[in-house]
Amino acid sequence: MTNGNKSNTSISVSYARNQSSTKTNELGMRPMQERAYERRGEQYLLIKSPPASGKSRALMFIALDKLYNQGLKQAIIVVPEKSIGASFNDEPLGQFGFWADWRVKPKWNLCNAPGTDNGGKVGSVEAFLDSDDEVLICTHATFRFSVDKLGVEAFDNRLIAVDEIHHVSANPDNKLGLHLGEFISRDRVHIVAMTGSYFRGDAEAVLAPQDESKFDTVTYTYYEQLNGYEYLKQLDVGYFFYKNSYIDDILKVLDPLEKTIIHIPNVNSRESTKNKIKEVEHIIEELGEWQGTDPSTGFQLVKMSSGRILRIADLVDDDQTKRDRVSTALKDPSNKNNRDYVDIIIALGMAKEGFDWIWCEHALTVGYRASLTEIVQIIGRATRDAPGKTRARFTNLIAELDASEQAVTEAVNDTLKAITASLLMESVLAPRFEFKSKSTTSGPEPGVDYGATGYDPEKCNVGFNHDTGQLEIEINGLSEPKSEEAVRICREDLNEVIATFVQDKTTIERGLFDYEVVPEELTQVRMGKIINEKYPNLDAEDHEAVRQQAIAALNLTQQAKQTAQGGSTGGSNDPHSNTALVDGVRKFIMDVRELDIDLIDRINPFSEAYAILSKSINEDSLKKVSEVITAKRVSISYEEARALAERALQFKKEIGRLPDINAQDPWEKRMAEGVAALRRYRAKQTVENGAGGNRND
Repeated sequence: MTNGNKSNTSISVSYARNQSSTKTNELGMRPMQERAYERRGEQYLLIKSPPASGKSRALMFIALDKLYNQGLKQAIIVVPEKSIGASFNDEPLGQFGFWADWRVKPKWNLCNAPGTDNGGKVGSVEAFLDSDDEVLICTHATFRFSVDKLGVEAFDNRLIAVDEIHHVSANPDNKLGLHLGEFISRDRVHIVAMTGSYFRGDAEAVLAPQDESKFDTVTYTYYEQLNGYEYLKQLDVGYFFYKNSYIDDILKVLDPLEKTIIHIPNVNSRESTKNKIKEVEHIIEELGEWQGTDPSTGFQLVKMSSGRILRIADLVDDDQTKRDRVSTALKDPSNKNNRDYVDIIIALGMAKEGFDWIWCEHALTVGYRASLTEIVQIIGRATRDAPGKTRARFTNLIAELDASEQAVTEAVNDTLKAITASLLMESVLAPRFEFKSKSTTSGPEPGVDYGATGYDPEKCNVGFNHDTGQLEIEINGLSEPKSEEAVRICREDLNEVIATFVQDKTTIERGLFDYEVVPEELTQVRMGKIINEKYPNLDAEDHEAVRQQAIAALNLTQQAKQTAQGGSTGGSNDPHSNTALVDGVRKFIMDVRELDIDLIDRINPFSEAYAILSKSINEDSLKKVSEVITAKRVSISYEEARALAERALQFKKEIGRLPDINAQDPWEKRMAEGVAALRRYRAKQTVENGAGGNRND
């Protein structure tokens, strides 16, 4: 890794390349598509699957069955932008074993039609609903305007398929989310929702909890997808800190011999020079001597010092005609499999979601992007499988954190966001966890590999199912979910819980920079608060079960990474075994005397991230930032005091006494402080109520 004191590969994951995700069954379906098709009878179906796993074709199979075997009249495919409409073009599915072909009449693919979303295209949707044709494709915007005009009842007995559902939000200001809620309330349509992101809606829920609970979920993990590739073996995710202008440092992370998509920063971000055209020109100048423009494609031709000619696609140019010519050239199907067609793509808002360039080996992004979902989508540009492509990587270039700057708050925020993205991608790229409480009746499961020594009934075991990519971990004292909804959350939504947790600004600031923080304040109080707010309908036992499993998934991933690397933290270019996480969890459990939930709760979830950060930023800057964060700490809030008091009551049940404020154990002391703070709040309320009449708590 170039300039080792500034850059870090925070994640390096290797896969088995067993080709399972590329094989098809007798109906022409890949594993993800087969899994989704098995649930084709569900009225409300959510498909969570990474980029390039075949979600578009999975929908074709499901839609055809709903049209021909389930009695639905029509299928309406709704995509976020016009370019993605091409993913649903005609497909001769019968050639590969399916019982029907996918056909869309050209006039009903409104992504290709002229006109505005709220103009003639709404009229086309109305005409389609009155026709006997079966499939229409339109953008989210066209669909919103159509529902506004025609009402939800006009779509009765039809399939509404929403691609990239993470664009939707339960926020009342999000019209598509509002419409979906109305469709579900009326209950006269079928809905298939799809996403390549594992953090739907980021901080905001996609659907209201009562609506989302009606969806049956099909999940196909990144691990399953990449482990089943034929060529791609290793994926690295990391970040690089630079000083001054990113233009001056970009070649320290950009290898011109790698097929690369560069996303330059938004003009409003602190990384931007405020002149995007000059930034592109500077990148081209750094790469070599400009030789002109290819007349057929519009690609920039640049001669490197070695004599090699680079073909660079500029999607930043303000000239719409030039940019459209380049964009059209990139979509040329005759060159899809031509590795030498283009070398580098420079973009700002394009070449993300739905952009298909299988040869991309490096997604290089300058500045933090708008959301975690966007980062997942950008990483997905590099995770396509292609002949000869054995390694892919994502690098986030961010301005170096300098506590002496006036903009220290913004600098810290961007750094925290980069770390958050890294933590979440670790969770996404890992095998799926299944946690079990260790008991006297625990035993081995069929098809699960427990390592060289096999299952040990006297210890907590780690088992791995190589076929399903599921990691089974036994933990002493673990609370297991009781209700069906809690079981579903633990099975399907742990990554979303973790996403909410690590995006909580107070949590990550204190976890990284408050040297006095007690881990249980994060793992029990902060995570507990998030679980209670995110799933208000669960009872206390299920809240605790979900909390424990989410913290276990986050902390064991972090500890396994450290253990598997022999205590080193990132920065290694040595490819690891595709079972490195499994081996790391096994070794961590062997190294501790007893794996129980209390031990897991005593681990700061951000300790490994801090270790990586400390290799990138000098100690003085870290200390100054820590002082900034610590200075912002306020006394215990009423809400936190209540949460600590609840934990103190649990402590009393288990120990037989309340926590001691003079205890040596920092967590016991903190709980006691919470009890004392709550007493002060309530005493103050009593005085105020007595002085000013009745007041609500």
